[in-house]
Amino acid sequence: MKVLVAGGAGFIGSNLVEALLAEGHSVVCVDNFFIGTERNIAHLKNHPHFTLHEQDLCDLEAVQGIFERERFDFVFQMAANSDIQASAKAPEVEYRNTYTTTFNILEAMRMSDVKNLFFCSTSAVYGDAQGEKMDENYAPLMPISYYGACKLGCEALISAFSYMNGFHSLVFRFPNVIGPRLTHGVIFDFLKRLQENPKVLTILGDGRQCKPYLYVADLVSCILQFTKNLPEGVTLYNVGAETQSVVSGIAEIVCQEMGLQDVEFRYTGGRGGWKGDVPVFAYDLSKIHAAGWKAAMTSDEAVIQTVRDVLSCRQ
Repeated sequence: MKVLVAGGAGFIGSNLVEALLAEGHSVVCVDNFFIGTERNIAHLKNHPHFTLHEQDLCDLEAVQGIFERERFDFVFQMAANSDIQASAKAPEVEYRNTYTTTFNILEAMRMSDVKNLFFCSTSAVYGDAQGEKMDENYAPLMPISYYGACKLGCEALISAFSYMNGFHSLVFRFPNVIGPRLTHGVIFDFLKRLQENPKVLTILGDGRQCKPYLYVADLVSCILQFTKNLPEGVTLYNVGAETQSVVSGIAEIVCQEMGLQDVEFRYTGGRGGWKGDVPVFAYDLSKIHAAGWKAAMTSDEAVIQTVRDVLSCRQ
């Protein structure tokens, strides 16, 4: 099968590209390196079934040209701005890199008669549910970040394009995904701050933020399992770990893995870490579990493994 991974040089995208190649697929990666890096895919440069197009997906004409030349069987739309804090200062970042990229891919699929799509959505579409356990039918969906709003808009586009064009679309709403090649987020920030000052760690918010963290290998295995024999229309799943991790606990794990003792934690205060942060949430995973998938790692296990992954890369 010949597949497109849009955003394939990113953290999740590059891990997915490796897994797809391991399954024997021909993979075309399109990325403009806005967040993804050449380093993430450098080891694949000479792979006989891997092709890279350095291209801005906001250029519809260029995207259509790639679709016309490559003739894809399946599209994985992983391209987005995943740094919510960054887009809080510049909403256009989300409009271009999350919403516009998705529209252009859907339009190119329509024009090239490509029917199969995977889209990575997010828990951010639910907004701040005050810790209520959310299933796929939770409503109303009221995102509080530009990222969540644009992802929800993308879901609406996918629904319309799927109905109008007979697409077979799979949408995963997943939480914080962590693992090797991490580029931002709480673990990344804690490691960076402690390497700069191993005595004091500044923690945004009150440290009681509690969320599920999903290891990237678990997510990739789930994507591969569920993108086979998709039905027509949109299939939607929450995907995540059954447990959550508390920010102050993550700080303790990072300190322990770095061999640091008596680190002073300084909290900035407030319920959330930043404007648009959802401090507490939990998934209802009944649907994905009933369909035959569960994460291999708990949230804390994913945190521990990710800290080790990042530290090993920095040695």
